[in-house]
Amino acid sequence: QVQLVESGGGSVQAGGSLRLSCAASGGTVSRPCMGWFRQLPAKEREGVASIDSYGSTTYSDSVKGRFTISRDNAKNTLYLQMNSLKPEDTATYYCAAEDRWRCAGAYRQPDQYNRWGQGTQVTVSS
Repeated sequence: QVQLVESGGGSVQAGGSLRLSCAASGGTVSRPCMGWFRQLPAKEREGVASIDSYGSTTYSDSVKGRFTISRDNAKNTLYLQMNSLKPEDTATYYCAAEDRWRCAGAYRQPDQYNRWGQGTQVTVSS
């Protein structure tokens, strides 16, 4: 069973940067589709970014140009570089993986993934 462990969250001032990491362990993940999501208690989980089995990336309009998703396949680690952070980026961020099959294209819906991290809090102050 693949487990995802997130790190890198914290509190930052508007305009600052954070880099989130998601380390996969407990199994072999071969070219998975992976994504980053964020959620506030009163809102649905929002797909922020995805990277498919072939390395193609997609982003939500709200973060495009500011966030970058990437992965190191050798280390089984997913990253989210977040720059120019805004207060509205404040949320709990989750990484996710679909390890049942390869995928292509935009995968930013929660039900498209079967493995989830525990979440890491990102707080951006104005």
